[in-house]
Amino acid sequence: MTRVRVKGFKIFKDRHGKPRCYHRATGHKVDLEKAPIGSAEFFAECSKITAKAEAKKTKTPKSGTLGGLIAKYKQEDHFKELSAASKREYQMCADILKPIHDTPVSSIDTPLLAAIHDRLAQKYSWDKANRVRNFLIQVFKYCIPHGLIKENYAETVIKKPRPKDAPTVNRAWSYKEVQTVLAAASPHLRAALAMIYCTGLDPSDALGLLRDQLDGDVVWKARDKTKEGAAIPVSAVLAEELARAPDHDAVTILASSKGTPWTYDGFSSGWHRLKRKLEGSGVIGTGLTPKGLRHTMATWLREAGLDERDISDLLAQKSKVMGLHYSRDASLARKNKKSIAVWEKENERRSRAVKPTE
Repeated sequence: MTRVRVKGFKIFKDRHGKPRCYHRATGHKVDLEKAPIGSAEFFAECSKITAKAEAKKTKTPKSGTLGGLIAKYKQEDHFKELSAASKREYQMCADILKPIHDTPVSSIDTPLLAAIHDRLAQKYSWDKANRVRNFLIQVFKYCIPHGLIKENYAETVIKKPRPKDAPTVNRAWSYKEVQTVLAAASPHLRAALAMIYCTGLDPSDALGLLRDQLDGDVVWKARDKTKEGAAIPVSAVLAEELARAPDHDAVTILASSKGTPWTYDGFSSGWHRLKRKLEGSGVIGTGLTPKGLRHTMATWLREAGLDERDISDLLAQKSKVMGLHYSRDASLARKNKKSIAVWEKENERRSRAVKPTE
């Protein structure tokens, strides 16, 4: 019997063995008595449901509504100049708020937003509720000068506190976890993870590194999120990892298995598949994230005795060095070589601490 598949629809049998079908995105059910699976009526009904969902998704928000404010903010230069990671974050928040996009601006006030904040914390998490609050602060901030809303009501909503038992976000990896993941990763994914591990760059920054940003033995990069410059010496570990990476013709240092620059979604999908596999076999702990590798470098350097200023300079947290690829801030690069040397020693020390049989 031929198995029918329709993109965007879930087709299955319920516990009574009766066939069922629904649209994944909207939950809209297909009446299989009127439109049996595989019939012309069935495919016509699926197309109809899909078209309605797409039309609703692309509907222009009405002016004078919350959706209208969000649409206006997306037209602002402030939003357009955000990093790709920040845009993804804000789009996630906008999607969460979609069910209430038609809320009139006249009804928006602090009590209403506080109630929404509470519901989001219950439905998702305290952290996601706070992220949506922060997004609305930006939306209202840039809509006030246009006379679209009177006050920034989101600012007076009290943030949810972090629960005492909440797991650490982007926790540091152990040396054993680093080596286990690198050994199990595909060659292209390994190169990307190794770049993050050896430079402390944000994942999106590492994936976007252009070939000419690796000049000699230094990586020159202005962080996408903050525009603060980084001058990161190439360690022996990174040089070895780059040498073993598959050849490709992409303009970026790193590339996917297709030989094209990584997209963040493509990298994220590959990482999560690997993570689920390794967590399922119990060889790594829970809570690993690629950004945790940035925290790993900071943690190891701090434990090795480096002060916060040296660590901040290496990770480009505060040092304002714009256009490093062109200005060649050699003094910062020389200073960071000392930090990388400490990291290499710490990496070697931890490798000796891990038993070969573990």
